[in-house]
Amino acid sequence: MFKNISEAPKKTPYLPTGEKVEGVLYQTLAFGKEMMITTMIYEKDAIVPAHAHPQEQAGFVVSGRIELTIGDDIKILNPLDSYVILGGVLHSAKALNDSLAIDVFSPPREDYKD
Repeated sequence: MFKNISEAPKKTPYLPTGEKVEGVLYQTLAFGKEMMITTMIYEKDAIVPAHAHPQEQAGFVVSGRIELTIGDDIKILNPLDSYVILGGVLHSAKALNDSLAIDVFSPPREDYKD
């Protein structure tokens, strides 16, 4: 399967509680049976409130700076810094400036499928 990024609509993410995440957009680039890859586009000062989901999530920052909290650990991530969030672990994020990250979810998030 191939997908051109211009074919991937930008959508607003929602937390498992149904709460809309302001200042963040995502694009689902591709997915298979066991994994999914997305872009996450953050406006400066956007906050993703603490939440958890059953999928493992791994990713890296392409541009910008993101303060990421995973469990009790807080790190400021710069371009090419990476992270892994195990399924079920509480995590949150704050964009310190306009930022772009690439995320991989396993298994795919049903709510992110086109």
